[in-house]
Amino acid sequence: MALSEKFIVLPFKKNRGNLVPGEMRQASNAAAAEKIATAMSARHIGVAAYSVQVDEESGDMTSPRLLIQFGETADLNAA
Repeated sequence: MALSEKFIVLPFKKNRGNLVPGEMRQASNAAAAEKIATAMSARHIGVAAYSVQVDEESGDMTSPRLLIQFGETADLNAA
């Protein structure tokens, strides 16, 4: 199992009164993820940038670490 660190940005929106993640965007590094999240923050109810460990074989993402957040976001560690 080969793990690698990836950087993702998740916008959040309301769907039937519940907070749900939108389409995930990948970033090349932590600074780029923070920049993307900042730019998206004006257009979404919430945005968060994370560093995650990705299993290269299965594609499973684990160990999300919050880099920056704006507005209402969900806790990925609780999932």
